[in-house]
Amino acid sequence: MNERRLFGTDGVRGVANQEPMTSATVMRLGMAIAARLRQGQRHTRIAIGKDTRLSGYMFESALASGIVAMGADVWLTGPLPTPGIAFITSSMRCDAGVVISASHNPFADNGIKIFARDGYKLPDDVELEIERLMESPELEGQRAAPSDVGYSRKIEDSRGRYVVFCKNTFPSELTLDGLRIVVDGANGAGYRVGPAVFEELGAKVIAIHTNPDGKNINAGCGALHPETMAKMVREHEAHLGIALDGDADRLVLCDEHGDILDGDTVMALCATRMIAEGRLAKQTLVTTVMSNLGLDLAMRRAGGKIVRTAVGDRYVVDAMRSGGYNLGGEQSGHLVFLDHATTGDGIVAALRVLAIMSREGRPLSELSKVMTRTPQVLINTAVPRKVPLDQLPEVQALISSVERELGEEGRVLVRYSGTESKARVMLEGPNEARLQVMAQDIIAALVRGCAPAAADAR
Repeated sequence: MNERRLFGTDGVRGVANQEPMTSATVMRLGMAIAARLRQGQRHTRIAIGKDTRLSGYMFESALASGIVAMGADVWLTGPLPTPGIAFITSSMRCDAGVVISASHNPFADNGIKIFARDGYKLPDDVELEIERLMESPELEGQRAAPSDVGYSRKIEDSRGRYVVFCKNTFPSELTLDGLRIVVDGANGAGYRVGPAVFEELGAKVIAIHTNPDGKNINAGCGALHPETMAKMVREHEAHLGIALDGDADRLVLCDEHGDILDGDTVMALCATRMIAEGRLAKQTLVTTVMSNLGLDLAMRRAGGKIVRTAVGDRYVVDAMRSGGYNLGGEQSGHLVFLDHATTGDGIVAALRVLAIMSREGRPLSELSKVMTRTPQVLINTAVPRKVPLDQLPEVQALISSVERELGEEGRVLVRYSGTESKARVMLEGPNEARLQVMAQDIIAALVRGCAPAAADAR
């Protein structure tokens, strides 16, 4: 087994109570994690946190059972943002941190992602080793003796620890006094800590979607659906809106007029200010192939440059660490400030923007003009299977045709989602109406090519 089959671009993910996201499989995953990360003579310590999904309780128990069976100890944080669990893992000297979350997916899905002791996500080769252990009959033989079984306990102050961490990333000479902020918690992991951070720094917070019931996470709210946040900003005459996703590792903002700002605009704002202050490492921003061409132009005007990676915040972080860069992110709102955090953090990213607003005394609508977007069309469609693109001649021909038509004024990106059974088509160019037509043509060809009958015919 040389390729990961269980782990995708962001851990293990699937429909809860269906393989691979069953309690039995997750318990074995916990056993394999503990076995791979076992620490010599002392008990291995592994933190487990989760978002607010109903199935989180089931998987929390299954993971903990597998881990303690191998002689490791479990520290439970309860509902906490993904970056909060990364912080707890490193600050409390745990040997790993495990997050139970499917991020922006609907409540019926769930997932597992793992942080190493330094707070960074496990590298691909270690995930592969864990998969091998799960499938190995030797795993059962590594169970701890009765006297060496681990224990499980709750970290009672994990939420407070993370709130303090977030507040400490905000400049000490500044406050949020006088600001009105709408915070959309997505009924997810950030539903308490998000509003608390901004309130404790002095803002008047209008909190919405902060009453999770196990099934309403991401449901018509949060970073995936920022329309309600924008409406509330207008109604309350707030200075900005902050919408987190289900595990609060990304955000979408809106300005005082209710206009939505995605991750590209936030990166342009933060990166150009860091260049001016001499704080952007190598004057370089790391982002993915999905980011708008307007971001490249904004960086160029400021004297900076962009390094692009494959889609996925783990690949952004990998490039940042290997290249010595300190700012990166995705259009979707995963923003990584390595001077402060080891992974995407929606709350920390919002605080960086608020610091700029406070220092410059300018509204977000003015600050956002740092970047002018190139017309972009992005269409997602469900596919029954992910047929390799190089095996779809009709799709390849359409892509080539579009690339010839756009020339140097645009670009085409066609890929499959790393976490869902979806295909994504993104086009950029000068004419948005024409981009829509071309994107729909490619989507139609993808659907035909990925249909079961077409696959069987091949």
